[in-house]
Amino acid sequence: MDSFEINKIVAAVLVVALLIIGIGKLSDVIFYVEKPKTPGYSVEVNQVSAADTKISKEETEEKVDIASLMAMGSVESGEKVFKKCAACHSIVKGGKNKIGPALYNVVGRQVGALEDYKYSKALNEYGKAWSFEELNGFLLKPTKWIKGTKMAYAGLRKEIDRASVIKYLNQNSDNPLPLP
Repeated sequence: MDSFEINKIVAAVLVVALLIIGIGKLSDVIFYVEKPKTPGYSVEVNQVSAADTKISKEETEEKVDIASLMAMGSVESGEKVFKKCAACHSIVKGGKNKIGPALYNVVGRQVGALEDYKYSKALNEYGKAWSFEELNGFLLKPTKWIKGTKMAYAGLRKEIDRASVIKYLNQNSDNPLPLP
Protein backbone atom coordinates (compact mmCIF):
# COMPACT_ATOMS: atom_id res chain seq x y z
CA MET A 1 0.00 0.00 0.00
CA ASP A 2 1.47 3.34 -0.99
CA SER A 3 1.12 6.62 0.91
CA PHE A 4 -1.64 7.87 -1.43
CA GLU A 5 -3.92 4.96 -0.41
CA ILE A 6 -3.25 5.59 3.29
CA ASN A 7 -4.06 9.30 2.85
CA LYS A 8 -7.39 8.40 1.19
CA ILE A 9 -8.32 6.09 4.10
CA VAL A 10 -7.39 8.68 6.74
CA ALA A 11 -9.29 11.38 4.84
CA ALA A 12 -12.38 9.14 4.62
CA VAL A 13 -12.30 8.49 8.37
CA LEU A 14 -11.95 12.22 9.11
CA VAL A 15 -14.79 13.14 6.75
CA VAL A 16 -17.09 10.59 8.43
CA ALA A 17 -16.17 11.94 11.89
CA LEU A 18 -16.81 15.52 10.79
CA LEU A 19 -20.15 14.53 9.21
CA ILE A 20 -21.30 12.85 12.43
CA ILE A 21 -20.33 15.86 14.54
CA GLY A 22 -21.78 18.27 12.00
CA ILE A 23 -25.10 16.43 11.76
CA GLY A 24 -25.38 16.46 15.56
CA LYS A 25 -24.77 20.21 15.74
CA LEU A 26 -27.13 20.88 12.80
CA SER A 27 -29.92 18.84 14.41
CA ASP A 28 -29.53 20.85 17.64
CA VAL A 29 -30.07 24.05 15.66
CA ILE A 30 -33.01 22.72 13.62
CA PHE A 31 -34.80 21.01 16.53
CA TYR A 32 -34.10 23.61 19.25
CA VAL A 33 -36.57 23.39 22.14
CA GLU A 34 -36.82 26.28 24.54
CA LYS A 35 -37.36 25.04 28.10
CA PRO A 36 -40.14 26.76 30.07
CA LYS A 37 -39.12 29.20 32.77
CA THR A 38 -41.61 27.70 35.23
CA PRO A 39 -42.41 24.01 35.44
CA GLY A 40 -45.84 22.76 34.35
CA TYR A 41 -46.50 21.51 37.87
CA SER A 42 -44.79 21.95 41.22
CA VAL A 43 -44.06 19.27 43.75
CA GLU A 44 -44.59 20.30 47.35
CA VAL A 45 -42.10 18.80 49.77
CA ASN A 46 -42.45 19.03 53.52
CA GLN A 47 -39.15 19.86 55.16
CA VAL A 48 -38.33 17.39 57.93
CA SER A 49 -35.47 18.07 60.27
CA ALA A 50 -33.07 15.35 61.33
CA ALA A 51 -34.33 15.62 64.91
CA ASP A 52 -37.88 14.79 63.76
CA THR A 53 -36.75 11.57 62.05
CA LYS A 54 -34.90 10.12 65.01
CA ILE A 55 -36.98 7.69 67.02
CA SER A 56 -35.78 7.06 70.52
CA LYS A 57 -35.55 3.59 71.97
CA GLU A 58 -38.29 4.46 74.44
CA GLU A 59 -40.69 5.36 71.60
CA THR A 60 -39.81 2.11 69.83
CA GLU A 61 -40.42 0.13 73.00
CA GLU A 62 -43.82 1.75 73.43
CA LYS A 63 -44.83 0.92 69.86
CA VAL A 64 -43.90 -2.76 70.23
CA ASP A 65 -46.30 -4.80 72.33
CA ILE A 66 -43.78 -7.35 73.54
CA ALA A 67 -46.44 -9.71 74.92
CA SER A 68 -48.19 -10.08 71.56
CA LEU A 69 -44.83 -10.28 69.80
CA MET A 70 -43.68 -13.11 72.06
CA ALA A 71 -46.98 -14.93 71.50
CA MET A 72 -46.13 -15.19 67.79
CA GLY A 73 -42.87 -17.11 68.22
CA SER A 74 -42.04 -20.69 69.10
CA VAL A 75 -38.98 -22.33 70.63
CA GLU A 76 -38.77 -24.87 67.78
CA SER A 77 -38.73 -22.14 65.15
CA GLY A 78 -36.22 -20.19 67.24
CA GLU A 79 -33.87 -23.15 67.23
CA LYS A 80 -33.96 -23.19 63.43
CA VAL A 81 -33.48 -19.43 63.09
CA PHE A 82 -30.66 -19.51 65.67
CA LYS A 83 -28.58 -21.57 63.25
CA LYS A 84 -27.72 -18.23 61.60
CA CYS A 85 -26.32 -17.09 64.94
CA ALA A 86 -24.49 -20.34 65.74
CA ALA A 87 -21.56 -19.42 63.49
CA CYS A 88 -20.58 -16.72 66.00
CA HIS A 89 -22.33 -17.69 69.26
CA SER A 90 -22.65 -20.86 71.32
CA ILE A 91 -25.86 -21.59 73.21
CA VAL A 92 -24.91 -24.68 75.25
CA LYS A 93 -24.35 -24.55 78.99
CA GLY A 94 -20.65 -24.00 79.62
CA GLY A 95 -20.11 -23.26 75.93
CA LYS A 96 -17.06 -21.28 74.92
CA ASN A 97 -17.11 -17.82 73.41
CA LYS A 98 -16.62 -17.72 69.68
CA ILE A 99 -16.46 -14.54 67.60
CA GLY A 100 -19.38 -13.44 69.75
CA PRO A 101 -20.04 -14.23 73.42
CA ALA A 102 -21.71 -17.40 74.64
CA LEU A 103 -25.46 -16.84 74.89
CA TYR A 104 -26.48 -19.42 77.50
CA ASN A 105 -28.33 -17.54 80.32
CA VAL A 106 -28.37 -14.33 78.23
CA VAL A 107 -32.00 -13.33 78.91
CA GLY A 108 -31.99 -11.24 82.07
CA ARG A 109 -28.19 -10.96 82.16
CA GLN A 110 -26.52 -7.55 82.26
CA VAL A 111 -25.31 -6.37 78.82
CA GLY A 112 -21.55 -6.93 78.54
CA ALA A 113 -21.37 -9.01 81.73
CA LEU A 114 -19.30 -12.03 80.67
CA GLU A 115 -15.85 -11.75 82.23
CA ASP A 116 -14.03 -13.89 79.66
CA TYR A 117 -15.25 -11.99 76.57
CA LYS A 118 -13.95 -8.65 75.29
CA TYR A 119 -17.04 -6.59 74.46
CA SER A 120 -17.04 -3.35 72.49
CA LYS A 121 -16.90 -0.15 74.49
CA ALA A 122 -20.51 0.59 73.57
CA LEU A 123 -21.77 -2.69 75.08
CA ASN A 124 -19.62 -2.32 78.19
CA GLU A 125 -21.10 1.13 78.84
CA TYR A 126 -24.70 0.29 77.89
CA GLY A 127 -25.79 -0.38 81.47
CA LYS A 128 -28.99 -2.33 80.84
CA ALA A 129 -30.01 -5.97 81.09
CA TRP A 130 -31.04 -8.19 78.18
CA SER A 131 -34.80 -8.01 78.66
CA PHE A 132 -37.27 -9.22 76.04
CA GLU A 133 -37.64 -5.63 74.79
CA GLU A 134 -33.89 -5.03 74.62
CA LEU A 135 -33.30 -8.28 72.74
CA ASN A 136 -36.10 -7.46 70.31
CA GLY A 137 -34.63 -4.05 69.51
CA PHE A 138 -31.08 -5.37 69.30
CA LEU A 139 -31.99 -8.30 67.06
CA LEU A 140 -33.90 -6.00 64.72
CA LYS A 141 -30.76 -4.00 63.87
CA PRO A 142 -27.84 -4.32 66.31
CA THR A 143 -25.76 -1.40 65.02
CA LYS A 144 -28.74 0.96 65.21
CA TRP A 145 -29.94 -0.18 68.65
CA ILE A 146 -26.52 0.10 70.32
CA LYS A 147 -24.32 2.42 68.30
CA GLY A 148 -20.69 1.28 68.36
CA THR A 149 -21.32 -2.44 68.80
CA LYS A 150 -18.90 -4.76 67.03
CA MET A 151 -21.73 -7.10 66.00
CA ALA A 152 -21.88 -6.72 62.22
CA TYR A 153 -25.07 -8.74 61.74
CA ALA A 154 -27.79 -7.03 59.66
CA GLY A 155 -30.57 -8.16 61.99
CA LEU A 156 -33.78 -10.18 61.85
CA ARG A 157 -36.51 -8.26 60.02
CA LYS A 158 -39.39 -10.66 60.66
CA GLU A 159 -41.09 -10.22 64.02
CA ILE A 160 -41.88 -13.93 64.27
CA ASP A 161 -38.18 -14.79 63.81
CA ARG A 162 -37.11 -12.35 66.52
CA ALA A 163 -39.79 -13.63 68.91
CA SER A 164 -38.79 -17.23 68.23
CA VAL A 165 -35.08 -16.56 68.80
CA ILE A 166 -35.82 -14.68 72.03
CA LYS A 167 -37.96 -17.61 73.25
CA TYR A 168 -35.16 -20.02 72.29
CA LEU A 169 -32.58 -17.92 74.14
CA ASN A 170 -34.87 -17.72 77.18
CA GLN A 171 -35.35 -21.49 77.10
CA ASN A 172 -31.57 -22.02 77.11
CA SER A 173 -31.11 -20.80 80.65
CA ASP A 174 -30.83 -22.20 84.13
CA ASN A 175 -33.83 -20.09 85.17
CA PRO A 176 -35.95 -19.07 82.15
CA LEU A 177 -37.86 -15.83 82.74
CA PRO A 178 -41.65 -15.91 82.57
CA LEU A 179 -42.91 -14.69 79.22
CA PRO A 180 -44.74 -11.36 79.20
